[in-house]
Amino acid sequence: MPMRFLSTSALRKGWLVVLVCLIFFPGASATFGQANDRLTPVQQRIEVQRRRLSSSEVEERRDALMKLGAMRHPDASRAAISALNDPEPSVRVTAAHAIEALPASEAASALLPLLKDKQELVRREIAHALGATRSRSAVPQLIEILTNDKEAAVRAAAAMALGRIGDEAAVVPLVETLSGASAKKKSKGSDNEFLMRAAAQSLGEIRSRAGVAGLIATLNNDTNPIDVRRAAATALGSIGDITAAPALKAAIASNDPYLSQTAQEALRRMH
Repeated sequence: MPMRFLSTSALRKGWLVVLVCLIFFPGASATFGQANDRLTPVQQRIEVQRRRLSSSEVEERRDALMKLGAMRHPDASRAAISALNDPEPSVRVTAAHAIEALPASEAASALLPLLKDKQELVRREIAHALGATRSRSAVPQLIEILTNDKEAAVRAAAAMALGRIGDEAAVVPLVETLSGASAKKKSKGSDNEFLMRAAAQSLGEIRSRAGVAGLIATLNNDTNPIDVRRAAATALGSIGDITAAPALKAAIASNDPYLSQTAQEALRRMH
């Protein structure tokens, strides 16, 4: 009778079905306990690292993210997305670089909110990660960071990211950065030099003629750091607009041998 009672009740009450199986079919418990066996080897590896993301140890979470990123698999990158909200800045940064296997638009969508992170380190690395996606959807917010962020290193990262993406919408803000027109806060000399170089290099990557006049002005300005002028010469060579030839020829006569050589190489590329 107990067997009869259980069978009738289990059919009427769906939640007792599992209990009946466990009592009368001992092998069923092994089946339930081995659900992971149905995962592919890649999925099993991802699951192992995903579980480590809940560890209380920061270094274990970072190691799990690095392993997920090294898989170069979209599902591994999706498992890493949750760590973008980790309370530890270094973990958020590691997560940003662990999702590069995602489609560009999906990765950009996950990364963009972190451009408002309170930590300079996070904002800077998020900008670099967005550049790696080459997603044009990131351009407006990267321009905002380039123009308004209070840290020169973050602005420089945004400049470099815009160069990698290659959208002409970034040309005018990059020229303004190169000329100092967009600076709302004064940066230290070395920081400002790095930012200007990043802007010049990115204009060369975008290769828009709209940036030529600003690059010529930068090259011709003797008060600019020599490395910035060299970056401007290189960018002009990449763009290849013949109107830059006089400025490059003048730079060949520079007392600085490195600038002179850079200008010569730029002219060769142009022709």
